[in-house]
Amino acid sequence: MAGDIVPIELGLTQGDLVTLWVPRWHEGDDEWQAFLGQEDDLYGFTSVADLAAFIRTDTDNDLVEHPAWGVLSGLSAAELEPEENFSFDLVGVPELAANDPEDLVVSKLEDALNMARNLGEACDLDVVNKFFNANQVLDALSAGVDAFEGRDGEDLWSEIGTAIAKGWDDVLDAVDAVVATPEVDAEAVAIAEAELVAADENTVDVDDVVEEAEEDAEFVSLDADEGEDEESEEVEESFWGEVGVDPIKIITAGETYFTLRCYLDEEAIFLGRDGMIFVFTSERALARFLADNHEHALAGLSTYEQIQVAAVDGSLEVEVTDGNVYVLPGLADDLAAGPKSVDADQLDLAVELITDAADFAGDKSVEADLATSTPLGWYVSFILDPDPTRLAPSAPFNAEAEAWRVLEREFEARLRNT
Repeated sequence: MAGDIVPIELGLTQGDLVTLWVPRWHEGDDEWQAFLGQEDDLYGFTSVADLAAFIRTDTDNDLVEHPAWGVLSGLSAAELEPEENFSFDLVGVPELAANDPEDLVVSKLEDALNMARNLGEACDLDVVNKFFNANQVLDALSAGVDAFEGRDGEDLWSEIGTAIAKGWDDVLDAVDAVVATPEVDAEAVAIAEAELVAADENTVDVDDVVEEAEEDAEFVSLDADEGEDEESEEVEESFWGEVGVDPIKIITAGETYFTLRCYLDEEAIFLGRDGMIFVFTSERALARFLADNHEHALAGLSTYEQIQVAAVDGSLEVEVTDGNVYVLPGLADDLAAGPKSVDADQLDLAVELITDAADFAGDKSVEADLATSTPLGWYVSFILDPDPTRLAPSAPFNAEAEAWRVLEREFEARLRNT
């Protein structure tokens, strides 16, 4: 019926305001999203305490009929503080666009623009909607920082900056015009403020925990040290550990495949080329392929010759560790059934594999599809990053399951059975 209700922070002309956002959800053939407000007003509050007080005392707003509203009103004020990735600095968009297109700049700019687009659609802001419809160049941000490399990339980034410089003030004015801050009960605000103070005082300092752990480490027994040394020696003796490449096993609905993958500067590189991944139906078939000379992305590794020599002399053993076994069948059905039906470890590995394959192909669309601003991304993040203070997603999950199936099909299209 509906998605989560998410606390967010908006950086507007009048300052930083907190409000609530319901990401897109599907109801029949219709797609919806909403913000906290009433009729034409978007409600924004200068503090989390004010927002908490309003939620607890108000029964006349557009979200009060939402199935999760009752749960929301029972949360502590600290649980209503927007997470870092749900802070959108709309007033800072021109400054972001004036910077060089680095990873953080591009991602923050994309997030801010996406939220502005959401506001335009949900609040029927013609000025905002026309701005995005007239500036399709802004869609290039979803491709990531790679889209802005070279002369053409510099020109593209310049086009985005020009579009924002010309029209962003009107966008901000349109959003500012619908923002309203209703009065809230002073006593309820005081209670919420006290909760926030108490929560802050009870927050554990990470540095203190690390220091304490380091002190405890000094008392680790000699036997434990010896055990760790033995484990380290085993890792060092592993052939695949020495060459820095991992055999992986991929189980799809139709077949089980084997291939290789490594990471260079945190970038995934597979046995394959041109974005395609070479896969084999047995370890022996993979070893036979490695014994011959072929053109592929791993051939340029400094350690690849060791792999080929071992394949030629017959000593190569393709051994897949548990952490490199990826099982795709059943995930979509489990996602459709609800969060409790999903094996989080299986999903986490599948996300890793699908995003690694997309990165190898230079495809940024998967990263965008799994962003927390999308229904699927929000659903997946709820499962992989459990938080008892977070509202559970609401059924049905058919749209999210279908979106996952699309990602699986796109991934399998990257596999070349060799």
